[in-house]
Amino acid sequence: MTALDNNPAPCCIIVMGVSGSGKSTVGERLAEAVGARFIDGDDLHPLANIAKMSRGEALNDEDRAPWLKQIAATAEQHVTAGNTVVIVCSALKKHYRDIFREHISCVRFIFLDGRFELIKRRMEARQAHFMKAEMLASQFNTLERPAADEQDVYTLDIELPIEQLVADIQRHHLLLTPPD
Repeated sequence: MTALDNNPAPCCIIVMGVSGSGKSTVGERLAEAVGARFIDGDDLHPLANIAKMSRGEALNDEDRAPWLKQIAATAEQHVTAGNTVVIVCSALKKHYRDIFREHISCVRFIFLDGRFELIKRRMEARQAHFMKAEMLASQFNTLERPAADEQDVYTLDIELPIEQLVADIQRHHLLLTPPD
């Protein structure tokens, strides 16, 4: 993917990818580095979605619709208030990303891309998360990798160290400079 345009206006940065790709870790570090608000999109899931995933059941588009709308509304509130916000959300399908594009006045995406085997190992090592490693295959099956026409998506390889990922995001024109 091409580097994103530099844009000093308040914006929503969606850190996206399959579960276990490091979205929360990268998102938190990025928000801290640039003085932005961090929101974990999982915290905006309706309770029914969390219950379904906790049972090992994959969400469908109908389940995701109110969640995506809540993320978009929350993001737009921050951007409209003049604040940059970093939100982590799988955003696995282009249609989901398009919902954000339609409802958030300024949005950019960071796609954390990685190999199935690496992500599965990461998921098996983490504890107390509702998303089970057994559901990873459904995430990869659902994933629509960003295409060349999605110029607002910057793709990074998750095999890089976290600090390098955050520095690379900042270096690639994401309007993100550390606060004074």
